[in-house]
Amino acid sequence: MQTQYLIKNAYSILTGLFGKSARSTATDIRIQDGKISEIGQLSSLPEDTVIDAKDCVIYPAWVNTHHHLFQSLLKGEPQGLNQSLTPWLASTPYRFRGAFDEDTFRIAARIGLIELLRSGCGTVADHHYLYWPNMPFDGAAILFEEADKLGMRFVLCRGGATQTRGLESELPQALHAEKFEDFMLDVERLVQRYHQKDASALRKIVMAPTTCLHSTTPTQLRETAKFARQLGIGLHSHLSETVDYLDAAKNKFAMSPVQFCAEHDWVGSDVWFAHLVKLLPEEIQILGQTGTGIAHCPQSNARLGSGIADLVALEQAGMTISIGVDGAASNEAADMLSETHAAWLMQRARKGMLAVPQYEGGQFEGGADAATIEDIVRWGTAGGAKILGLDQVGSIEIGKQADFVLYQLDDPRYFGLHDMAIGPIASGGRAHIKAMFVAGKMVMQNDQIPNIDMMELAWQARQSVQLLQQRTLMIA
Repeated sequence: MQTQYLIKNAYSILTGLFGKSARSTATDIRIQDGKISEIGQLSSLPEDTVIDAKDCVIYPAWVNTHHHLFQSLLKGEPQGLNQSLTPWLASTPYRFRGAFDEDTFRIAARIGLIELLRSGCGTVADHHYLYWPNMPFDGAAILFEEADKLGMRFVLCRGGATQTRGLESELPQALHAEKFEDFMLDVERLVQRYHQKDASALRKIVMAPTTCLHSTTPTQLRETAKFARQLGIGLHSHLSETVDYLDAAKNKFAMSPVQFCAEHDWVGSDVWFAHLVKLLPEEIQILGQTGTGIAHCPQSNARLGSGIADLVALEQAGMTISIGVDGAASNEAADMLSETHAAWLMQRARKGMLAVPQYEGGQFEGGADAATIEDIVRWGTAGGAKILGLDQVGSIEIGKQADFVLYQLDDPRYFGLHDMAIGPIASGGRAHIKAMFVAGKMVMQNDQIPNIDMMELAWQARQSVQLLQQRTLMIA
């Protein structure tokens, strides 16, 4: 039987909902049987375990819809640090991925998940593309094991490639493409072993060839969509991260990237793409009309110089918006607080860049109205849950899963705030977590994760980085 909790005296509750429902006037939340049973001004019951949330703000637990956890050991890698996307891929993740073994992969996954959890993230969708023929370890099993130890919801987006990109042609033999039938059989295996279909699932599988344009053939791409829908799972991939996607689609298929995906059944409410920075107007129309989703990754897009996705236009067109941190090799702070802080600022900066003087027809001075804190919370919680098919997750409502976090804003960066509720996003940094719940289970308390030795983890990270560097030199 699960512990029954009563959270009392919160300064503010942001719900993840839209409009006037984005903030609750309540101060208390009761958790029963893993769900939110009451919200309001509540009296304690004998069976309650009471947590005093005085001076705390409560958010839904973040839902990260795009990550590459293996990259947690590739932060700040020098050869790729000042490269744009395509040369960066060759310089860092593709150069190093053949050097991973079971132990280094596990350490990377653990680091990435802990980094996310310490920001208040309860659900992670990892785009796991570290596959090659006859692999000696099962990365999917490791990812689920590590997430389970931390009490997190985990969505495995099964990536991989059935054909090799030109930039990979001289990389190690271990990274050669998989056979299409092996890829499909493994997706089926993963679905049978892990996938939970309900709207409050702790584990899900997604069909996710690494890129629609480069990692598979057009015929195979259509087959992946058909098979995914037969299995009842979602579809995910990278798309339109840079202008190179536009060039590649035009050169290979004589159409735009989104048009190519649409013609191969890769649009719809069960599909979401990471990035979508470089879109043509007609592509936005297709994505909006089909209800396709986006995992917006502002820090990685900024770090690689790719640009800023226009979330406001995409949502107005009909798309579902979510936020992902992308891999730590292109985002040295791969957590949801730094990501949402960046998303809030960059949407405003993007609109502001479009401002022109009145004498040239300008109608506004800047873009500070482009995205509110409440928009960011909704995109990073309820939006992500919707995309992942977790309709009982992502918002603070009676009957929903008790996935939420209490931020105790006791650092000087939050002192002087007129509205404490905006602090975790607006002020940046990592807020102290007084308590965090996933499915009604307390996964963090007093800013600590049970049974985690941070000093030991730091030592393991240093050792693993040295091993990867040595192995990469040996196989280069």
